[in-house]
Amino acid sequence: MDKLKGILFVAFGAASYGLLATMVKVANLQGLSTAMLTFYQYLLGFLVLSLAAYHVVRKKPPAFQRGDKRSLILFGSSLGFTSSLYYLSIQYVPVSVAIILLMQTIWMGVVVELLISRQKPQALKIIGALVVLIGTFLAVDAFDNLDQLNLTGVFYGVAAAVSFTVTLTATNRIATHLPNIIRSQYMVLGGVLAVLLFWNFNLISSEIFNPKTFTFGLFLALFGTLIPPIMFNKGFPIIGIGLGTILTAIEIPVSMLSANWLLQEELNAIQWLGVAIIIIAVVIINYRHLNAKEV
Repeated sequence: MDKLKGILFVAFGAASYGLLATMVKVANLQGLSTAMLTFYQYLLGFLVLSLAAYHVVRKKPPAFQRGDKRSLILFGSSLGFTSSLYYLSIQYVPVSVAIILLMQTIWMGVVVELLISRQKPQALKIIGALVVLIGTFLAVDAFDNLDQLNLTGVFYGVAAAVSFTVTLTATNRIATHLPNIIRSQYMVLGGVLAVLLFWNFNLISSEIFNPKTFTFGLFLALFGTLIPPIMFNKGFPIIGIGLGTILTAIEIPVSMLSANWLLQEELNAIQWLGVAIIIIAVVIINYRHLNAKEV
């Protein structure tokens, strides 16, 4: 029963992430700016996390080490850059393509791990990374759309993947001795600062007082800044890294299906085959973790 709960926690967190791009696109179609939506997402998320962190600190002050806060804010800025670049990408390419570009973090993470550990690369991880690239080629329907893909959108999507890779690396390595709610608070603060830096003068707008902007921003904060880290923190310790990473791939079909339902983006069999291949690649990359039954 505990393992089932862990699976549901991680799956729900991943599915929540999968809704974000579609909702941003829906908001854009109603005339709302991406800059203000992203700002509200991180500001509201930071305020809620700060309230939760306040109760944690009152009960037991966290044991901060020198540089913890600075490191969390610095690396947390990649959160804000990831969202900003990802949401910009969907202005130029379909959501179903943008999510595939973002998920290039799967093989990028393998490369970063190899660079950090400086160990001989495992054959399974190299094979998995290559399979991701093959799946990506199919998932974006490159056979038919390669000459139609907007290079600006592809650039933003790949840049978002690079930034997301930094986020995931930092999440697993920076100030791990602190409570997760405290770590999330400071990382999201970094995200707020990154959004302010990235969008700068675009945030000077009367739209900040638009109730629609607030409503969409609240949705993005809930499903992009609050629910996923809480669900992942609950689920990963129960089911382990291997199975947990595989379940996070649920974000891909959820994003594509939501875009199909709400934005009427067309999806074909080749694209679904590509998605299936990417998920298989995630299984290959995490095969050793599954066998080791990590928790």
